[in-house]
Amino acid sequence: MYLVHTPWWLRALYPKLVWQIPVKEKVLYLSFDDGPHETATPFVLDQLQQYGAKASFFCIGKNVMAHPAIYERIIREGHAVGNHTQHHLNGWKTPDQAYIKDINLAAEHIHSTLFRPPYGRIRRSQYRQLKAAHPNMRVIMWSVLSGDFDTGLSPETGLSYVLQYAKPGSIIVFHDSAKAWDRLQYALPRVLAHFKQEGYRFESI
Repeated sequence: MYLVHTPWWLRALYPKLVWQIPVKEKVLYLSFDDGPHETATPFVLDQLQQYGAKASFFCIGKNVMAHPAIYERIIREGHAVGNHTQHHLNGWKTPDQAYIKDINLAAEHIHSTLFRPPYGRIRRSQYRQLKAAHPNMRVIMWSVLSGDFDTGLSPETGLSYVLQYAKPGSIIVFHDSAKAWDRLQYALPRVLAHFKQEGYRFESI
C-alpha cells in the first residue's frame, strides 16, 4: 500500500520535510532512488543527457562503493546526489542509534546535504538526531511516486501516475534499480518527452 500523490494532510503533519519545491515556472524535479545500478543508472543518465535534464540521485552507500565510476559520472554530468543510508534501512524498523550510524556510514562516500529515508520512513526522533549530527541536512520526500518499484504494476499505469499528478514544483520518484527496471525504462523516456513538449524543464534539487 502506497500513496501515489502525497496528500496535503501528510505534508502538514511533517512540515519540516521537503515535499515539493515552490516555483513560479514550469519546473519538475526528477529523483532516482537506490542506485547506482550497473544497467539502470547509465540508462537514466543517457536519457537525461538527451533531454538536457538534471536530476537528483539518492544513493545507497554500499552501491556507491560497488559502482564508483557510475557514481562519479552522476556528479560529473551535473546532477545532485543524496544520502539514502548505507544499507537501505527502514527507519520504522531500525533503532535510532543504528539508523543514524548507517546514515553516517553512507556520508563517508556520499558528500551531500540531501537525505531521503528509504521507504519514506523516518521517526521524529531519528529526524531530530539526524539534524543534530548534520545541521545542514535537508530531508527530501516527494509529491509524486511513479510506483516503478511495484512489480505488480504495469509500465503504462506507472507512467499514467506521473502524467496525471506532476505539476510545477513536483518532486517525482523513480528507482534506478533492478526491481524497477521494466517500468523505469518504459516510463522515463515518455515522461521526459511529454513534459519537455509541454514547456517544462528538469532541475536537480
